[in-house]
Amino acid sequence: MKGNDKTGTREERPRKETVISLNKKAYHDFEILSKYDAGISLQGTEIKSLRGLKANITDGYARIRKGEVLLSGINIPVYKHGNYTNHEPVRDRKLLLHKSEIRRLEMKLKDKSLTIVPLKLYFSGPFVKVEIGLAKGKKLYDKRESIKKAEVQRKLKRVKI
Repeated sequence: MKGNDKTGTREERPRKETVISLNKKAYHDFEILSKYDAGISLQGTEIKSLRGLKANITDGYARIRKGEVLLSGINIPVYKHGNYTNHEPVRDRKLLLHKSEIRRLEMKLKDKSLTIVPLKLYFSGPFVKVEIGLAKGKKLYDKRESIKKAEVQRKLKRVKI
């Protein structure tokens, strides 16, 4: 333990982040209103499979059921060196959030037509984390408008270089 022994404080070093999977489709299809980092409850072979940096979260979504946030629709491939204890590739996985965060999400979901989508799956040190976003679906004209803005930004960047 580093730090002051009398006060019990310790220095927090930033953990190394390794991105496993990004959900670029979510930024195209949704307007992200707020982001949360959550832990995820996984089985042993799922962790071993994720160490190969292969997972698909593009079709994933989260829902709140009985005070728990469940992540559905993400695909973590089967661990090829596993045996009969291997996991199912697509199943509901529990997200680890504080109760206050879950209540806050639940209140926001009830008020408006919002959804929870996974944005990023990553290692934070030895732990697997998911960045989820509270999102509102874009209309077709909103998607076209954001594409135009991105093209203008690219052209400006080219001119500056």
